[in-house]
Amino acid sequence: MRPLRIGLFTDVFLPDQNGVSTSILLLHAELRRRGHDAWIIAPAFPDHLDDESTVVRLRSITNPVLRRQRLAFPRKRRLPCQFDLVHTHTPWVIGWWGARLARKWNAPHITTFHTHLERYTHYIPGLSRIDRRTKAVSRIARRFYNRADFIVAPTVASAEIVQGYGALQPVRIVPTGIDEDLLLRAPVCPSPWPEGKRRLLTIGRLGHEKRFDVVLEALAQLRRGAHGAPVDAHLVHIGEGPQGEELRELAASLDLQAHVTFLGRVPVQHIGAYYRMAELFVFASDTETQGLVLTEAQMTGLPVVAVGAGGTLDGVKNGESGYLVAPGDTSAIARLSAKILADAALHEHLSRGAHAFAASSSLPVVTDRMLEVYLEALVAFEAGAFTNRLVDGARSNLSYDRRGS
Repeated sequence: MRPLRIGLFTDVFLPDQNGVSTSILLLHAELRRRGHDAWIIAPAFPDHLDDESTVVRLRSITNPVLRRQRLAFPRKRRLPCQFDLVHTHTPWVIGWWGARLARKWNAPHITTFHTHLERYTHYIPGLSRIDRRTKAVSRIARRFYNRADFIVAPTVASAEIVQGYGALQPVRIVPTGIDEDLLLRAPVCPSPWPEGKRRLLTIGRLGHEKRFDVVLEALAQLRRGAHGAPVDAHLVHIGEGPQGEELRELAASLDLQAHVTFLGRVPVQHIGAYYRMAELFVFASDTETQGLVLTEAQMTGLPVVAVGAGGTLDGVKNGESGYLVAPGDTSAIARLSAKILADAALHEHLSRGAHAFAASSSLPVVTDRMLEVYLEALVAFEAGAFTNRLVDGARSNLSYDRRGS
């Protein structure tokens, strides 16, 4: 493939650290390593300076309804060039701008579906109630995703969600790539776990949709021996979010103050050290389109106990790299955690299986697959396959396809 000028358009990026930001950061780095002229177009954040010169920051203000995010004001003259291919990552201001530019430039438009949008409406006052009556979120999503030429989904479950919006364009399954070297190179840091404790780890934004309340309740059961002998376990949580104080109060009510450490934000370059120190990764979110942290944990050989719902159903090889449980099943999380921690041979078996399972999501493998999608779009575009692009949900001349690329 000839070197391409690629624009990665996103309303969500560093310093807002999350799965979307990480996936874009890693894809951008690998594309440039392979000789492509890849750029990230994202909102500017006050007092944040990028390590990379190939990140274009657009003037922005604090989003009035999502205070932790920025609302950008796109300006074409801020762009370094006209891109050969536009790859959008969010159906918001910058994502819509990227979609419009792709049409103006007559360039292929790829979009990645990262987020189950309805699960986040509670962050905007009144939106959940309005959406239940009007289906406004799914209607906006349908219009956005039908303006792309190809949709990338990280899992089969996420492909089904975007299809449920009424997206009719071809879908290619491409998981988020994991940089194993980045995880292994993370510098050694002091352990946040008290000496002698069993080391549990969980990572994610402290929000209701991530269900860290379930993890805390499972920890309480594990410590009091609800499913066998008591386990002297200590949980470390990495991440920030609006539910932080509420979860600290829940930990206190469960008598877990001395057995949980809320570590806060950890730079992506350092997070591998915590995976390597932990004995078990526990995760209870049932809203994931993939569950990037599950793959990161398994890449370091860390067994997982997680809720099996949506994208996480594809994110753990049940019985081989860890275990999946039903949403909200605190007893199963506690029971299976106790089982793994009590059996060194089982832990070793799951650790080997975790690393082997995650290998298919290594950054080079996933970037190969993404470049195949890019090439497919370019070839189809040059053949005139996109002359009938969708407008407001009209059917395309290209059929929906759930096969991986």
